[in-house]
Amino acid sequence: MSRLRIGIVGAGMVGVAAASHLQRNGHDVVLIDAGNPGEGASFGNAGCLNGSSVVPMSMPGVVRNVPRWLFDPLGPLSIRWRYLPLLAPWLLRFVRAGTPERVGTQARALRSLLKPSIDCLAPLVKDAGADDLVFRLGHLFAYRSDASFAKERAAWRLRADNGIEWDEFDANELHQLEPALSREYVRGIVVRENGHIANPLRLVQRLAETVVRNGGALKRAHVSGFDVSEGRLCAIRTDGGPIPADRAVIATGAYSRPLAAALGDRIPLETERGYHLMIKDPEAMPRIPTADADGKFVATPMETGLRFAGTVELASLDAPPDWRRAHVLLDQGRRMLPGLARHHPDDRVSVWMGRRPSMPDSLPVIGRSRGSPDVIYAFGHGHVGMVAAPMTGKLVAELIDGRPPSVDLAPFRPDRF
Repeated sequence: MSRLRIGIVGAGMVGVAAASHLQRNGHDVVLIDAGNPGEGASFGNAGCLNGSSVVPMSMPGVVRNVPRWLFDPLGPLSIRWRYLPLLAPWLLRFVRAGTPERVGTQARALRSLLKPSIDCLAPLVKDAGADDLVFRLGHLFAYRSDASFAKERAAWRLRADNGIEWDEFDANELHQLEPALSREYVRGIVVRENGHIANPLRLVQRLAETVVRNGGALKRAHVSGFDVSEGRLCAIRTDGGPIPADRAVIATGAYSRPLAAALGDRIPLETERGYHLMIKDPEAMPRIPTADADGKFVATPMETGLRFAGTVELASLDAPPDWRRAHVLLDQGRRMLPGLARHHPDDRVSVWMGRRPSMPDSLPVIGRSRGSPDVIYAFGHGHVGMVAAPMTGKLVAELIDGRPPSVDLAPFRPDRF
């Protein structure tokens, strides 16, 4: 394969992973982003590298939850009323994706993308000197009652069907494992294969710095489209002028839909807004990332403090944040970890909202655009962008080099809707 000039639009985790893999294959790369590397959705995620995250958002019976999502603005998943008319076509696809047969297919596809994640990330982390940021200590799922565990039997069955193994703990064993946890929890499950990142922003920054150190470029620019002649890519259009390129990768997350539309692809991509709350110097912290199964949030120990992350809000890209959704995480977190102070000074607590790119079938879009085979899509990862990024980057490099993909790309094709 000849040496190509490749523009990667988007400098989040997916974009820098793609740039890293392409560069390792001998290509010239330029990362293009209107902001700084890692400051979008990659910045505020829970930092989990969970190969076990194969359970789609839409599961059988999901339609029964829609009224609750509309009437509970602080619930684990909520829909803003004003956005419902625009969201309706996506929501219909979302509900249709929740059949037993489709859920099984989606879980298998996700597993193929997520299982190799940590191993695929390892050489990139080593090159970046970022081994201190990646851990493989497992992930704990904590349940407050046997009834709450029973509600998730279908999800654990999906995981088992995809070769995921775990250890179960009763109440006493659980509190020996994580003494900081509330005694309300009566059951715990640890998936040992999972890992986490101590600082997602710093990892993306390190990877981007390594791309630049190895001869790549980083350009601050807003991308508006592509110059294509007779199906072949000539340049990437930006507000700073055209950037000549032989190939391009669209990895702009929730902002990818208009770029795909400019190339003739109508992708049903929506905005899955997530929130986090950070406590600096917390009085209590779990040893490993811990998910509250009832509250649908995760507490992750990080080098900057304790991060509570989770909840899904379906609203437009430009809707103002509902900071109540972040602050409710603090109430839930204090219930999870009774050792946390009842009140924290404002300078020790920070909140964040980010826009995740969400597809109705919980599967990302990975494949060639209709407008030109020289443009590759790599977006729509929802809440698994960090863990899916290493393998997505490898698949992008394989597509550009014309090599057989490491996994079946059919479930991720752009024209599947």
